[in-house]
Formats: sequence, structure tokens, C-alpha cells
Amino acid sequence: MRALTIATLFPNNMQPVHGLFVKERIKALSELCELRVIAPIPFTPPVGGSKLPGRYRLYPHVKRREELEGLTVEHPRFLTIPKVFKSLDGFLFFASLLPEVVRIADVFPFDIIDVHIAYPEGFGAMLLAKFLKKPVALTVRGHDLNDFPRKRLKKLMIAYTLRGVDRVIAVCDDLREKAVKLGAPEGKAVTIPNGVDTAKFHPIDKIEARKELGLPVRGTVILSVGHLQKLKGFHHLIDAAALLRETVRDVLLIIVGGELHGDKSFRPQLERRVRKLGLERHVKLVGAKPHHELFKWYSAADLFCLASSSEGWPNVIFEALACGRPVIATRVGGIPEIIRSEEHGILVERPDGPYFARAILNALEREWEEERMIEYARENGWGKVAERVYREFDEILNGYGASRR
Repeated sequence: MRALTIATLFPNNMQPVHGLFVKERIKALSELCELRVIAPIPFTPPVGGSKLPGRYRLYPHVKRREELEGLTVEHPRFLTIPKVFKSLDGFLFFASLLPEVVRIADVFPFDIIDVHIAYPEGFGAMLLAKFLKKPVALTVRGHDLNDFPRKRLKKLMIAYTLRGVDRVIAVCDDLREKAVKLGAPEGKAVTIPNGVDTAKFHPIDKIEARKELGLPVRGTVILSVGHLQKLKGFHHLIDAAALLRETVRDVLLIIVGGELHGDKSFRPQLERRVRKLGLERHVKLVGAKPHHELFKWYSAADLFCLASSSEGWPNVIFEALACGRPVIATRVGGIPEIIRSEEHGILVERPDGPYFARAILNALEREWEEERMIEYARENGWGKVAERVYREFDEILNGYGASRR
């Protein structure tokens, strides 16, 4: 089997942690079939870099082609106009990529298109598949079905895409149900969650981890990881820290994360909140950290918290569990499908400081079995995810071949 992956949510030389969960699935899948990756980058006009908005300043410096952990990755440019005419993005995506995809098909005659995110990627890839007479599988990951359908035209195009692709793969049941409601045929929509690399994420001694990271050896460390954006709820955890400092000795909240793809971040608002509440000793925003070093931060913590207001399948939860750390997270999106047992963590009904403070106190009073959490994470490795994806692709190709005959 030969597959062509199309994903804007994918790492590159300027954004090394962008879409790592997509890369991990593709890397695992490459053990089972031949793969090429197209990770398109928005076209940027030849103007001074300082005049470009947000993340667009990075795009001119992204390589056209690179080798990433054994994967051949192309970064063609596609036309999009920032903030306006977004209903045209799907058509522009198709037109911009068509020459590149035709060129790749000549040297790498792929059998199936594997596309990630419903719009504009899924819409454009579906048009490419129709043009090339190839089947296409779409993976929906969260914001494409949680946020985009609020816009009427986008909703119509996403619904058209969900009906037109050969398979919809959702990373959680919550997204699968939303896909079906929007138009995906029930029999063509499946759930295949993300996985975790337990070779990369594993526990080390808590004290040694704290010493290596320059953290206090004593006291309670609470960790949260994610892009600095409002929906991740870091401000609620800061409020929780303000409530906890009176009852939990030497409590320290550590927030690991950087700006979202070069756009304006939520960091200034978080820093103002820390100063306003007088929490400079109790809250540390340490910025983004390399993915391969995150296991040290998880290992240094007593608890992992995620106060998101919206999610698909947050990989950080399994990363924390793989390091033997219990999770406290909001009951949204696919999170209840991960935290299915009280052995793994506590679900909070709403993203709110007092709610999280109570849950943290509860968690600190409990005895947690580290090995049970680690074993649960091992059961959900990327290899098993790739095997399920491969089976879906194989079924698509068998059915597609029969329909063509």
C-alpha cells in the first residue's frame, strides 16, 4: 500500500512541535506501508518580514522539502488570504496543490489520500481525490468540528466533505458523533484515538527530575502543558493556585507552553493575573520545551491538570499517564473517553478555579498506583493506532476497487 498524507498540522524546520501527534501517527503508519507527506504552508508575498501578521513571518523560512525521522515531507505553498474570503480556502487549497500532487503521483503512484482536518484541508483533498480518481480518508481532530461549523458557509463545506470522503476517522467518539450529525454516513465514520510513545514518555525519579530542571525538591508541583491560548484554561489553574496556597504547603504551578504557531499568545494576560494575585512564587510560566524533554517535567510533578473548555483528544493526558502521573481535567470533548477510571484521574465538571482547587485537594489526599497508569498508557501505543488506521485504509481500497470494477 502507498499512501499520500496531506496535513498542514505537521512539524517543519521553523515549527518543530507543530502537529507532533499527526507526525507520530504517520511515522508509526510508515512501518506498515509506503508514505509520502505533503505539509502545505500558506503562501506569503515578498514583503518585509516585520510587515507580515503573526505566524506568517515564519512561513518564508520553511524549507520546500525535508527529511523528518525517515519521512519525506514536501512543503508546497497554498494561497490563502488572512482573515477574509475564508469560504474560498478549500478551493484555493485544491488549486494550489493540484500541480504538486500530480507531480508526486508520477513518481509515487499512491493508492489513497490520508488527509487531516476537515477544512480547508479535507475539502481540498476531496477535490484532489475526485480529480485523480483516488479514495480519501479524512481524520477530524477537534477544532475543525468544534469551532468551524459555527460559520454557515464553512459548515456547509464541512458537511459536503464529510459526505464525500470514503472514510471519516475521528480521534474520539464525541467527534465521531458530531461528524455523523453534520452528514458523515454512519457506516463510514469510525473512532481511532491518538496514541502515546511510551519509549519517549516514561517516569524517572521525581527528586532527580526536579533537581535536573532546577525546581524545588520539596513541596507540591502541579503541571499543565499546552499552547498558551485561552481555551486551555491556564487562567483557571492560576486561580486554583491562589486558593491552594493557603492550604497546600509550597504549592507550585508550572505551565509549559509557548505561543500558538507564532500568533499573539495568551501569555501577557496570564502574567498579569499572576502579578495581580501575588503568585510570583507559586506560578511559573517556563515557555515551550522540546517534546523529547517533556517526560522530565511530567516526572517532576505530583499531578497533571488540564482545564480546557474545548478539546478533541489531548495527547498530553496520555503523556502524563505514561509518566505515572494522575490527571485532573475538564469533562469536555474526548477527555472522558481517556479518563475512564478513577485509577487514572479526576474529571472536573467545568473549567473553573474553585472546581479545580477542590479536585486537586482530593487528588493530593489519595494514594495513586503509578504502575496502573503506566500500563494503561502502554495499551494505547502508536503502533496499535497505526494498525487500526492501516486496516481502515485496506478496507477502503478493497471496496473502492470493487466499486470501480
